[in-house]
Amino acid sequence: MSARPLPIPVNPALLRHAEERRKSLENRISDQITRFAGSMRFVYLHVIWFAAWIGLGVEHYPYGLLTMIVSLEAIFLSTFVMISQNRADEKRQVLADHQWQTVQEEDRQNQQLLDLSNQILELTKAIHAMSVSSSDQGAVRRLPAPNPEAERQERRRDMEVRADGGANHRAPDGR
Repeated sequence: MSARPLPIPVNPALLRHAEERRKSLENRISDQITRFAGSMRFVYLHVIWFAAWIGLGVEHYPYGLLTMIVSLEAIFLSTFVMISQNRADEKRQVLADHQWQTVQEEDRQNQQLLDLSNQILELTKAIHAMSVSSSDQGAVRRLPAPNPEAERQERRRDMEVRADGGANHRAPDGR
């Protein structure tokens, strides 16, 4: 009897909110009534009802009973409109709270990144200061340039040591 179903929310906060609302029978009933009262089916039903009431002569002009029924219906429907507005406000508040939590988390992460960047900057400055002071004192230690011939000789010596089990091997310094 209801109009088309509401779309399933994508936002996790709204999903939790909808699940909480579904737990209450009152909420489920008011949601169904509000959804139906806000549909074109509701309008068509009333057009048919009023036309039949008047056309079939259920009562004579000025239609006192019909007026009373419609007035009571208006009272109840206005209540459901207010319930619907409250539900929409709750959803907006849930979204606002979720967005605020997200902003707070992003702010915390940004602060951590700034702290980390400042630490990196301080370390970079310290390394730079150390390298400048070392070069001023002439104590900069440079790594030797690669020597392919020396590396080949070292590998050959290692293979010879493995081949004879180290028995006939002498260290490069003669020992």
